Amino acid sequence: MKDYIEDRVLELAAYVLETGTTVRGAAKHFKISKSTVHKDITERLEEINPGLAHEVKSILENNKAQRHIRGGLATREKYLHENR
Repeated sequence: MKDYIEDRVLELAAYVLETGTTVRGAAKHFKISKSTVHKDITERLEEINPGLAHEVKSILENNKAQRHIRGGLATREKYLHENR
């Protein structure tokens, strides 16, 4: 693995741990695609640092479990502002 990719993976992992952000949020912050973030965090990070990968994975699983709630709230806000 090239050094710049390894640096990006570790930087992504640190950002996710620090902020608890979603894959989409991390992708937006680093200006890279969601698929790149997902591959970096789920596959490449496991090769580099398995312990860190486990911590990040728990945050991503939590985000995944809550996404239906966030989506519902976003829809609610959309229609509340639309009717005004």
